[in-house]
Amino acid sequence: QVQLVESGGGLVQPGGSLRLSCAASRFIFSSYTMGWFRQGPGKQRDLVATTSGYYADAVKGRFTISRDSAKNTVYLQMNSLKPEDTAVYYCNTASGTGNWGQGTQVTVSS
Repeated sequence: QVQLVESGGGLVQPGGSLRLSCAASRFIFSSYTMGWFRQGPGKQRDLVATTSGYYADAVKGRFTISRDSAKNTVYLQMNSLKPEDTAVYYCNTASGTGNWGQGTQVTVSS
């Protein structure tokens, strides 16, 4: 069973930074373009970034996605965080075909 385990979330003040990590099985990591998604309170889950270079307009210039093949891990570096970035963040294949993990909560608040 494909597993995706997100970590690195937390409470941060506006303007702060966080780095999220996603550990994936070797199969899914090596076979698919990976993506980060987020779901804010009362909102649908949206794609934020992919390892093929896509970034949602709301995060362009502030978020950077990267991958470490040796560790089968995908990262999301988030800088200049805003309250509207508050959400549960998930990783998956860019098309969302893997099994969704628990996600990691990011809260941006003063």
